[in-house]
Amino acid sequence: VITCELLLGANGDRVLADIKSAVDRVTSFPADVERPVVTRPQIRGEVVSVVVYGDADEASLRTLAERVRDDLLNDDGITTVDLSGIRPLEISVDISQDTLRSFGMTHRDGADAIRAASIELPGGALRTPSGEILIRTTERRNRGAEFEDIVVRMRPDGSRITVGDLGEVVDGFREVDTAASYNGQRAVMVRVFRVGEQTPLDIAATVHAYIQEHEASLPPGVHFATWNDRSEFYEQRIDLLLRNAYLGLMLVLVCLGLFLEIRLAFWVTLGIPISFIGSLVFLPMVPNASINMISLFAFILTLGMVVDDAIVVGEAIYTKRSQGMPPMQAAIEGVREVFAPVIFAILTTCIFFVPLLLVPGTFGKFFMQIPIVVILVLLLSLAESLLVLPAHLGHLEGTRKWLWGITIVVGIAIPIAYRITGQWLFPLLFI
Repeated sequence: VITCELLLGANGDRVLADIKSAVDRVTSFPADVERPVVTRPQIRGEVVSVVVYGDADEASLRTLAERVRDDLLNDDGITTVDLSGIRPLEISVDISQDTLRSFGMTHRDGADAIRAASIELPGGALRTPSGEILIRTTERRNRGAEFEDIVVRMRPDGSRITVGDLGEVVDGFREVDTAASYNGQRAVMVRVFRVGEQTPLDIAATVHAYIQEHEASLPPGVHFATWNDRSEFYEQRIDLLLRNAYLGLMLVLVCLGLFLEIRLAFWVTLGIPISFIGSLVFLPMVPNASINMISLFAFILTLGMVVDDAIVVGEAIYTKRSQGMPPMQAAIEGVREVFAPVIFAILTTCIFFVPLLLVPGTFGKFFMQIPIVVILVLLLSLAESLLVLPAHLGHLEGTRKWLWGITIVVGIAIPIAYRITGQWLFPLLFI
């Protein structure tokens, strides 16, 4: 195996084509060598492992695990599945020394016969008037029973001595220091990976649905289990983000409602979901950006910063209204008063995160998720607080009743919906 590591900024597709061309120009490979395979590995991440365990022999568990692997690969949403915790297959021929002596042979005679009879070798090409015919021997044997009829020696009377006459052929496993157990019983793990645009939650849901559907058809004493389900960490991070977001919404709504005005607090609070939803719209347009564990951490990080500018603008407009200005004039004068400080506050925070975009190498691709999310959310929050929020606050007259009604309904719906469904996101469907 030859591995080529690319330099930063190299074109992977072009390098792959160049390497394939270089390998194809090699003419000095041995005659019986396999054709070289040049591939570009895909970045994959393990999502969950299905453990097949129970009171069964190793061969039976491997057969069941291979069936699980094939079934999962047949699903359009799963691309890569591997087996783990199982020894590699091996076909062994057990021939005693006494048997060899009785036939006047040695171990080398048996080994040479097996080697010569189990090959897959290209034999060149045969040119005909209708075209070229490739010649290849396909005598590779894959089961122990197929080795028993290999002829080791022909006797003068025409009878044959086969491998089955010399000893026992066993379909078994290679002797390696590998073993897996689950709950004290022998086990085989089927590891499921995500590649490309696949999401851990979708893959984990597919695997769990498969387990529920096929667990009843397992042999007696054999069971399914899941191990190292990394989608749980993803779900926990999303749940943490949603819980903190709703806690922030309620705190902003209550605090501003107590010290300023409930209608102003309502529109300021809406700046949080508007900024986050807007960032989800623009995030796919940014190269190398995605929703992952690091970007979710960045969303949690911005929860404490996203509504600061809206609070400043809202308080300035409220102050102008307290001085007797009409709502629209108060909105205009309030924004003019805090326009520059709010812009520079947001821009300085964004500039603080810019160096993370310049980190080189592999770590840079991880770290860049944080500034991308933070800058997107803060810029959208800035636009919302300077353009959208003043428009709402400038038209508060005549909207007191229905705004009070929405605020009360949302305040009651959030705890009730969470109590019933267990999901903090549920009330947003009605908003």
